[in-house]
Amino acid sequence: MFARAIPPAVFARRRQTLLQRMGPGSIALLPAAASMPRNRDVHYPFRQDSDFYYLTGFPEPEALAVLIPGGDPEFLLFCRERDPHLEIWHGRRAGPEGAMARYGANHAHPMTAIDKVLLPLLENRERVYYAMGYQPEFDRQVLDWINRVRGKARTGVRAPTVFIALEQLLHELRLRKEPEEIAVMRESARIAAEAHCRAMQVCRPGMREYEIDAEIFHTFVRHGAGWAYPSIVAGGDNGCILHYTENNALLQDGDLLLIDAGAELDGYASDITRTFPINGRFSGEQQAIYELVLAAQQAAIAKVKPGCHFNDPHDAAVRTLTEGLTAIGLLPDRAVEDLIKEEQHKQFYMHRTGHWLGMDVHDVGIYKTGEDWRVFEAGMVTTVEPGLYLPAGGQMIDAHWARLGVRLETEIEERWQRIGVRIEDDVLVTAEGNEILSAAALKEVAEIEALMREG
Repeated sequence: MFARAIPPAVFARRRQTLLQRMGPGSIALLPAAASMPRNRDVHYPFRQDSDFYYLTGFPEPEALAVLIPGGDPEFLLFCRERDPHLEIWHGRRAGPEGAMARYGANHAHPMTAIDKVLLPLLENRERVYYAMGYQPEFDRQVLDWINRVRGKARTGVRAPTVFIALEQLLHELRLRKEPEEIAVMRESARIAAEAHCRAMQVCRPGMREYEIDAEIFHTFVRHGAGWAYPSIVAGGDNGCILHYTENNALLQDGDLLLIDAGAELDGYASDITRTFPINGRFSGEQQAIYELVLAAQQAAIAKVKPGCHFNDPHDAAVRTLTEGLTAIGLLPDRAVEDLIKEEQHKQFYMHRTGHWLGMDVHDVGIYKTGEDWRVFEAGMVTTVEPGLYLPAGGQMIDAHWARLGVRLETEIEERWQRIGVRIEDDVLVTAEGNEILSAAALKEVAEIEALMREG
């Protein structure tokens, strides 16, 4: 949800930084997200485009932001006009006046005036910054404007000749979080952590996954947030499906429950996963796998700090998991280095250990510069989420190795099956090391069991 927790001065500061990096002779175009129909007479809840919102704070559809370095205006906003009749039915609009008064636009115009106002602003520009390919209909509109400017060539008007992906500049800004953003992300993580703890408290055998999902969503909304992505509430063997979202199965006594759920607050996501026993007590095998994943996560988090590379947490997690799987007999008793080289862990752990986090759950920002993994810097936020997945019958394991053309070396005993564990936290890189934003979500075995006993 977008509650304007970030003050207007922050949006203005972001625009100025981007304008300075664009340089003279350029113009940037940022369309708002489109309103999407769900069926004939209902639309999906509107969620603003992250890039557009990052620079404007403007929450409405049918809008276009225009940025011009050194121009008058530097920040121009096209938006819907005020309409008392439609506002009675569908809610209030800012209108051009509100766009200037509340959102800092130097000038604002109704969308109906876009051709008349924007075409002269494109004339004699050298470069257009625009994110092509995300909104095909608007792509065609931009090309139409450029061709219309080209049509004035005989009058001495020059059309832009260089198109630059806006994300080259903008996503580098978004990757490094400002103090105001960190404050919102810290609160988003706190809300999500409370939801996970609530799920542990209410969970009982015989409930349905959607009942737990409802408790999570209730906690989000009670704090003025929404979900950052559809929650994964996966009991038993469903926890071995990485993006399980059916959330309708019966929770069985003796199984684990894997919950991957994050809140969105003022446009900023949290992303937390916890796994716990449905009946409140880990079995011996469940605890062994759980504590191995937890050890891998702790090893990975230790590598989230300035000077380490983005891949270092993944390497640390893979080494810890490989060593642990060998120790309990789920991988062959061979040299760990050889097992890692052969990617034997991918039988049980087939995804990466983290991703950038921010306005988007899988947030913007490149992971490599050339051939080298990016170095962590203060202000970056990443998830750390190792896991192990041992499905019933080993079907997923066999399918994975069949694709690779490799014979499965280890038979999975039945006692290890139906165990899916993932532990995920949101980690801010600080100048001194890191801060776990989601630390309030309990994850030690003793803490989880104690909370579930209290109910």
